[in-house]
Amino acid sequence: MTRVVVIGGGNAGLCAAISAREQGADVELVERAPKHLRGGNSAFTAGLMRTAYDGWDDLSELIDMLSDSEIAETDFGSYSREEFLDTIGRVTGYRCDPDLADTLTTLSRPTLRWMREHGVRFAASYGRQAFRHEGRFRFWGGAVLEVVGGGVGLVDALFEEAERMGIAIRYGTRAVELLTEDGSIRGVRCVSSRARVDLDADSVVLAAGGFQADAEWRAKYLGPGWDLAKVRGTRFNTGDGIRMALAAGGSPSGNWSGCHAVAWDQNAPEFGDLAVGDGFQKHSYPCGILVNSRGDRFVDEGADFRN
Repeated sequence: MTRVVVIGGGNAGLCAAISAREQGADVELVERAPKHLRGGNSAFTAGLMRTAYDGWDDLSELIDMLSDSEIAETDFGSYSREEFLDTIGRVTGYRCDPDLADTLTTLSRPTLRWMREHGVRFAASYGRQAFRHEGRFRFWGGAVLEVVGGGVGLVDALFEEAERMGIAIRYGTRAVELLTEDGSIRGVRCVSSRARVDLDADSVVLAAGGFQADAEWRAKYLGPGWDLAKVRGTRFNTGDGIRMALAAGGSPSGNWSGCHAVAWDQNAPEFGDLAVGDGFQKHSYPCGILVNSRGDRFVDEGADFRN
């Protein structure tokens, strides 16, 4: 039987583990965080999901909790694959990988349908993206779906499914090195508070997130001052997967000097707090003036309106 080790217990890692198990592999998932802090950055999101769809008939495959009256008073609109591609290009300055963007947009709805089959429940995002206009709710920006329970609900559902399928999960265990033999990956070295262990594997999936929780790497790649930034999500994303891949001969790619960032409360803790989630955001500023701590204009506030 093929043996697969997945590094990281966020949405990506959990879906990879479930998919591999579904294909008949013997799967083990390594999660650096303890169980009560599991889920990576996925647990800190509000659970908003984006998918290409043509109308309510497409969405009805994913949402099963709306009444006939709610459906009647809602204009779900549509969000084509071309619009999805345009969104990805616009927010990345068209630096996105065209093949990956094509795969993402083409398979977006089938992927969410697959997630639903594995226990993730979706709802219409009335609370974040919909507004009543001329008697009917309308959604902005094509963002019409959210996971029931938000990010925590997402990872809890996937962990429950992983356990049901017999996937072994190691909490509080940090992957530190890919083990190679004759140029091929043969496993991964891990450490925990109790011991060091080498896990043999035919394939290793690196889904350990970025390096936003490593102050040194933030300053090195994003620039001066970024070591002082507060981390919106998990404290455990310190670039382990990237380090291991580079050390094993992987090729670096992507926008190393850029990141996704939001305006954040200056009194927030240094790392995310699962009890608060994304509640520290300060992002309702497009119609005002946003300045930094020195009183300098910080962004072009009117550049875009999300909702």
